[in-house]
Amino acid sequence: QVQLVESGGGLVQTGDSLRLSCAASGLTFSSYVMGWFRQAPGKEREFVAAIRRSGGNTDYADFVKGRFTISRDNAKNTVYLQMNNLNPEDTAVYYCAARLSTIIITGRSDYSYWGQGTQVTVSS
Repeated sequence: QVQLVESGGGLVQTGDSLRLSCAASGLTFSSYVMGWFRQAPGKEREFVAAIRRSGGNTDYADFVKGRFTISRDNAKNTVYLQMNNLNPEDTAVYYCAARLSTIIITGRSDYSYWGQGTQVTVSS
């Protein structure tokens, strides 16, 4: 079956960086748009970034533009989220998600598969 496994979360300080990884199995990875979402306590799960199948096109939420970078390695079935200049508002559980598509979609209901999430905590 399809599995998405996130890793790389942790506790960091304001201004620090983290790199999240999401390893996929059980699907033809290069056929899927991959996305990152996050959910803070008491809030809805929100879109963070997405990348097209070939990696040539990306999209970001406004609140991460210029700080976060999504990338993928289709040979390793892995998508990454490089997060720089973190601040306490970035504290959340970060989820990766997969959608069988040729175009980037930012709605969480449009993604078919989800990982279990990895916690990112940024202290001030």
